[in-house]
Amino acid sequence: MHRNNRRVWAVTAAAATLLAGAMSLLGAPDATAGPANTTGAPATSGGLKIAYFDQWSIYQNAYYLKNVDTNGMAGKLDYLLYDFANIHPTDLTCFEANSAASQDENNPNAGDGAGDYYADYAKTFANGNSVDNTTDTWNQPLAGNFHQLQELKAKYPKLKVLLSVGGWTYSKYFSDAAATDASRKKFVSSCVDMFIKGNLPAQGGYGGPGTGKGIFDGFDIDWEYPGGGGHTGNHASPNDKQNFTALLAEFRNQLNTQGAADGKTYALSAALPAGQDKIQYIETDKIAQYLTFADPMTYDMHGGWEAQGPTNHQTPIYQNPNDPSNNVPPGNAKYSIDEAIKAYTVGDPSYGIPGGFPANKLNMGVPLYYRGWTGVAAGANHGLFQPASGPAQGAPNSGNVAGVRMYKELLGVVDNPGYTYWDPASQASYFYDGTTFWSGETAKSIQAKMDYAHCNGLGGSFVFSLYDDPNAVLLNSLVTATNGSAANCPAPPASPSPSASSSTGTSPSPSTSTSSSPSGSPSGSPSGSPSSSPSGPGGGIVANPGLESGALSPWTCAGSGGSAVPGGHTGSYALQGNAGAGDTAQCQQTVTVKPNTTYTLSAWVKGNYTYLGVTGSGADSSTWTPGGSAWTQLSTKFTTGASVTSVTVWVHGWYGQGAYQADDFTVS
Repeated sequence: MHRNNRRVWAVTAAAATLLAGAMSLLGAPDATAGPANTTGAPATSGGLKIAYFDQWSIYQNAYYLKNVDTNGMAGKLDYLLYDFANIHPTDLTCFEANSAASQDENNPNAGDGAGDYYADYAKTFANGNSVDNTTDTWNQPLAGNFHQLQELKAKYPKLKVLLSVGGWTYSKYFSDAAATDASRKKFVSSCVDMFIKGNLPAQGGYGGPGTGKGIFDGFDIDWEYPGGGGHTGNHASPNDKQNFTALLAEFRNQLNTQGAADGKTYALSAALPAGQDKIQYIETDKIAQYLTFADPMTYDMHGGWEAQGPTNHQTPIYQNPNDPSNNVPPGNAKYSIDEAIKAYTVGDPSYGIPGGFPANKLNMGVPLYYRGWTGVAAGANHGLFQPASGPAQGAPNSGNVAGVRMYKELLGVVDNPGYTYWDPASQASYFYDGTTFWSGETAKSIQAKMDYAHCNGLGGSFVFSLYDDPNAVLLNSLVTATNGSAANCPAPPASPSPSASSSTGTSPSPSTSTSSSPSGSPSGSPSGSPSSSPSGPGGGIVANPGLESGALSPWTCAGSGGSAVPGGHTGSYALQGNAGAGDTAQCQQTVTVKPNTTYTLSAWVKGNYTYLGVTGSGADSSTWTPGGSAWTQLSTKFTTGASVTSVTVWVHGWYGQGAYQADDFTVS
């Protein structure tokens, strides 16, 4: 996920059961060791090198486009993606403004009207911070990052710069802008006019007709996400899947038209989801024809939003067979890069994903930041797959967000061999100092990723983002690995077979769980598993589990309230809540439990974005489903603490998604 102050593309199961037993977790056989070919594409060497430059990095982090020159990256990159442009909330056009976005993840209007034209083209740079060592003057047409991009491109004419539109905070109105042919044409035309023709609004003495022409070589579309999810309050439509394709087609068409007039070819890329629950809303067999390349966001698979752990990898190539997290329903796989790449290229029939995306247009995503937990016992393998007391402490340059730090904020840990460990099954690095566990990259994990990329015929690599690694330590490792080729790649399978895809995708976090989003990122990805047979109305310790009394009690419901309605899953009634624009319509009841006991909470639900969970256990857990009109069973495990004798079980919908139903609850 791309966010306006920190990338936090959270994608993990909200709760996971811990493994028992004395077997060494990393000693288990690795069925997928080595860069196996699963895409069916021939092996490649070399590849594109792409990096995001964050608009806001020039403030507290004092990372300027000059740094991209002096650390050597400008001469090594093929594309620089400048993020992010916003979509006007009423005009549904590209625009420039001078209004800060809210960083409150629960604010549905966080990005409305927000922008930073000052950083874009009004901030003046002195000779010490400018690319060409000159000082901006009051009467030049452009200042800010845009003028620095002009200077950078003059020095490195082969470097292409794309403007990234959207991101985590600015994706709210994509669905509206893409909804009709007329709205698509209006939106794309406004973006082309402002950022390709360069007709920037005159503000603060800078800008004006044609002042920005020649800066950008195309667009990067970062809609998070077609079909729903993403930041609280994002708009979504059942037609997003087809409309996303149509929007890309409109961008391609208008860029081609402008390119014919300008005598050049403009590029179009997209940051794509990497979780099967989100990929199912992408026409994987249709969009590639419009794109120069695509960047599936293959990271943030686990992190501090899973506050009590278990600790896990944020960007594993393969799933470790001992990974304690729940499978992503309805398949039998967990989150991994391999599962995401297979979904795009080969397909995932369990989600109706057709595949068909050319492998050589997909790039490998590499985060330059780390996800972590603290209060972690060593266990069998240096803190891996262990419970935690909470997310690791954040740091100032990354916003003091618990559970995340940049590479530059972890020097002494992630570059310390004494704290560095390797999971051969997942092909992932991790770090442990006896208390705190971090997951992220090393030169070894970067090489493994690019070996996988080359053996699977991928197009290159991309990073988010440059200011996390200002001295280009990891970046140079990635450049070297991308430029190389993998040895001993297996031959492509003669007829690659579709398999369940599993990786990253962001979803709204259950707002009712006190620990649902400690990292400032949305927590929770679907972790329930549909079943073909009902669990029965017995309910275990849940009272009125099937609502067959026709009354709600002892369930209590907040917000828009709830009721027992006719038409249950197995009986005559079901619980119904109605999630409005300002509430999730949570319904709950308190049940009596035994201390130090593991329970399974289950229920059958239907409706868009329905959540099931438990609080008060000491190891709270939850799960969710994108849902729809069919009944789906959700299930999650929790273990009570030593003094816990009661917990609250709850179910809720999501803001603005309307009615949901739940039935046949059990805690056993």
